[in-house]
Amino acid sequence: MPASMQGELQPTIFRFKLGGFEVATILDSKGIREGLSPLYGANASADQVQALARANNIDPNRLEHPNIPTLLNTGKELILFDTGNGFLPRDYEQLKTRMPMGNLAARLALLGHKPEDIDVVVLTHGHPDHIGGLVDGGRPVYPNARYVFGAAEYDFWKKNEGVREARKFNRELFVKICEPLAERSTFIKPGDTVASGVTAVDAFGHAPGLLAFHIESDGKRLMVTADTFTHYVMAVQRPDWYFEMDDDKDKAVATRQRMLDLLASERIFVASFHMPFPAIGWIDKSAAGYRWVPHSYQMNL
Repeated sequence: MPASMQGELQPTIFRFKLGGFEVATILDSKGIREGLSPLYGANASADQVQALARANNIDPNRLEHPNIPTLLNTGKELILFDTGNGFLPRDYEQLKTRMPMGNLAARLALLGHKPEDIDVVVLTHGHPDHIGGLVDGGRPVYPNARYVFGAAEYDFWKKNEGVREARKFNRELFVKICEPLAERSTFIKPGDTVASGVTAVDAFGHAPGLLAFHIESDGKRLMVTADTFTHYVMAVQRPDWYFEMDDDKDKAVATRQRMLDLLASERIFVASFHMPFPAIGWIDKSAAGYRWVPHSYQMNL
């Protein structure tokens, strides 16, 4: 009797120890995007972009684009970095075909948590795939949490000065979703701490006030890089190539190059929002340049 096809099945959560902390990465959603170029490499040729893709055994025209928030358990608090898409595709007609529905809140249950258990929600920046899961029908999804925003990022969206045309709708979303949470929010700058062992790092460029976060426990280090890198090949092997969604493209290039050098030279473990799931690994540097080295079993030992 023929065996029926069951469809795609892949893991959606990954948890590991980091010193005295526990860290989990959660696949909120993923989409397939058409047109690797000029999404990447607008300052290069389509042939160069496609050649780099083929050299890395990936489709030269399409890409998988996952959204992967990070959950940190310090033993005292549960700290969630970003909230995924949430119900934005349900609530906004213009997003129905552009992004998949988020699953973060539901998938917390696989880790033994409920949304009510989250103590702190950190927003690395204000783009829809990071703030979309904050509310459902106008009500906070994480009702007991306090919120942490980068001050520069929050002010950029609130003041509405220099928002490029492609981000006008993004600005409307930010005002509607995030401003009602201001009274329960803390506003930080690079160098500030969210909790003991959790420090904000300047990653400005992709978004005007994008923050990465350095986490350290018992000598073990992790950098939550958010959207500093948005593809494990294009943004790492060619950090000088423009990414269409970067708000300040030249600053984003400089930030990628600075962060790649830091992560490679200090061998800091990385959790990155758009890397292939489970979105954890290292940056390696050689004479040929940088490359993403995904986690295999190192954090399991």
